[in-house]
Amino acid sequence: MLKLFDLAGADDERRFSPYCWRVRLALAHKHLPVETIPWRFTEKDRIAASGQERVPVLVDGDKWIADSWTIANYLEDAYPDRPSLFGGGAGRALSRFYVGWADTVLQPAMARLIVRDVLDRLHAKDRAYFRQSREERFGRTLEEVVADRDKKLPAFRAALSPLRVALQGQPFLAGAAPLQADYIVFGSFQWARATSAFELLAKDDSVHAWRERMLDLYDGLARKAPAEAA
Repeated sequence: MLKLFDLAGADDERRFSPYCWRVRLALAHKHLPVETIPWRFTEKDRIAASGQERVPVLVDGDKWIADSWTIANYLEDAYPDRPSLFGGGAGRALSRFYVGWADTVLQPAMARLIVRDVLDRLHAKDRAYFRQSREERFGRTLEEVVADRDKKLPAFRAALSPLRVALQGQPFLAGAAPLQADYIVFGSFQWARATSAFELLAKDDSVHAWRERMLDLYDGLARKAPAEAA
């Protein structure tokens, strides 16, 4: 069975990494059984065999594969008899755009709204590391980062317009059925849902409706995970 080192909070079952969720949904899409192993930020020695210090890390036999995009490509190439994550070469190339957009636009904007909430969900041994590393990144305390989040929310919602355009007339970003592009973007929303009760999406937003469809996939895999938001 495949093994996935998966970022966990104080509760082993609270899995909140957006990158790990990209992989978990890719594995479900491929119908590949996996053992998920709870991992914390300060347990870098446990994944040393991967040659780096971050999750997700997938173990397939004697292979250690790191990075969510690298893992998705590995699964596509190593298991070609299973449902495709990209729907072909063009879909694989286009999915790189969603990686870039999620990593450089979506998640930084989300972090400015929920990063302080994430701290409260962490295992005690991870909290000092998380606070120090994120405050160095933002140049402010976590409390200062989110202090005006109610004022930032309208701009965040407006920035989701590309998703709304893509979802016009189709249920998923990839069209009639979800592909890796959907999993890439959804991972960020699942990160927020797992760690914060702050409502990022209005109930009448088409992005909210898409997120609901994503939550129901694979027998409610993401919906059943411990979360702070509905």
